[in-house]
Amino acid sequence: MRKYFITGLLVWIPLIITVWVLKLLNGWMDASLLLIPKAYRPETLLGFYVPGVGVILTAALLLVTGLLTANLLGRRLVLLWESLLARIPVVKTIYGGVKQVSDTLFSSKGQAFRKALLVRYPHQGSWAVAFQTGHPSGQIEDILEGEHVSVFIPTTPNPTSGFFMIMPKKDVIELDMSVEAALKYIVSMGVVGPDKLPNH
Repeated sequence: MRKYFITGLLVWIPLIITVWVLKLLNGWMDASLLLIPKAYRPETLLGFYVPGVGVILTAALLLVTGLLTANLLGRRLVLLWESLLARIPVVKTIYGGVKQVSDTLFSSKGQAFRKALLVRYPHQGSWAVAFQTGHPSGQIEDILEGEHVSVFIPTTPNPTSGFFMIMPKKDVIELDMSVEAALKYIVSMGVVGPDKLPNH
């Protein structure tokens, strides 16, 4: 009886969580419908709520924004907008920090979260899966001797929090696995293992 109950849970839990996350995302993206005058919104025109319209509108908005800012005029407008925000004390700090992080994470030139690593953490006798976020620079680079890497060690099952550390490059092992596979391994608490891990 217990075996069937657990099997049922294993089927339903991922499905329920997936539906919940999709519903949450859909709710957030539906906020983009507020940009449309009430008279032209789908529920007003059709007389009933249409799920997914907000998702399509958000995707279209992001695409159009990307197309407009990719050219010279668009870049100048973005620079003008950023210089305006830089003059507002509190907004400058928040926007500047978020912009820097998003540029690092989502830029095609950025190296953040491009490599999965195996590091010794929290002590010499244990290992943790981590992600390389870059290399130390500036004053930190001048102080440290030898080559170092910046790593993010996520917590499980919530990988959005974790620890940032600077480690000697010789002490980290680069894994031959994708970032997605490493994330899956962390979120599942080691249940969904990668195809192979290095023998160390």
